[in-house]
Amino acid sequence: MIGVCLTALYISLLGPPSAGRVLVDKLLALDGLVFLASAVLSFMSMRLRSRAARYESLGENVFVGGLGLLALGALVLAFVVS
Repeated sequence: MIGVCLTALYISLLGPPSAGRVLVDKLLALDGLVFLASAVLSFMSMRLRSRAARYESLGENVFVGGLGLLALGALVLAFVVS
């Protein structure tokens, strides 16, 4: 999913420079960090057996939040590029 965010960042470079594009760039960069946090939490849930369920649940919630941010970024990108 981090790769999807990077791809969308590069697609945003196709449009003219604007304040909207800067917003998309920052939103997708933040989203990449959210997906990274989700991956770390998922890894921790596999390694730490004592709190595995908690880390797994938190990782899933962070991942779903990242998907929401990605959808928002795609929506804003659609209006900025066109």
